[in-house]
Amino acid sequence: FSPSQTITGNFASVIHGLNANHLTDQVIQRSKRMILDTLGVGLLGTSTEVCHKVTQYSKIYSSDISSTIWGHLDFRLPPLYAAFVNGVAVHSMDFDDTWHPATHPSGAVLPAVIALSEAFPQKKKISGLDLLLAFNVGIEVQGRLLRFSSEARNIPKR
Repeated sequence: FSPSQTITGNFASVIHGLNANHLTDQVIQRSKRMILDTLGVGLLGTSTEVCHKVTQYSKIYSSDISSTIWGHLDFRLPPLYAAFVNGVAVHSMDFDDTWHPATHPSGAVLPAVIALSEAFPQKKKISGLDLLLAFNVGIEVQGRLLRFSSEARNIPKR
């Protein structure tokens, strides 16, 4: 980290430099568990009133480029809205993973990563390892942003 480089520039360099070789066996196993937990909580959350409301509202945004709405085989949305609806499903039960300072990392990252991965053309589909890398980069970004946040430091430990 050179003195002439900004914090943002350094942050971007670190994140951009991450690749699948940085994923240890322990990180891969924990990531798989976090993903499975988030999918389970998200599927449970599809039955909540708030999830039904955002699903109904989001139907006006259907398009040809689409991603899955969890629990709805017959309904797809553009990646942005699919990530939003699926993220609401995960958070609506409030059983998703957490860390200190208080945040729910997987519920914010996984719906976006899955929605984007589904939007890739068939010939450019990403691998499972690519998905794990994207998931972990999202978690890393969230964790680093929390460390930079003065508001996060004021959250009491529980």
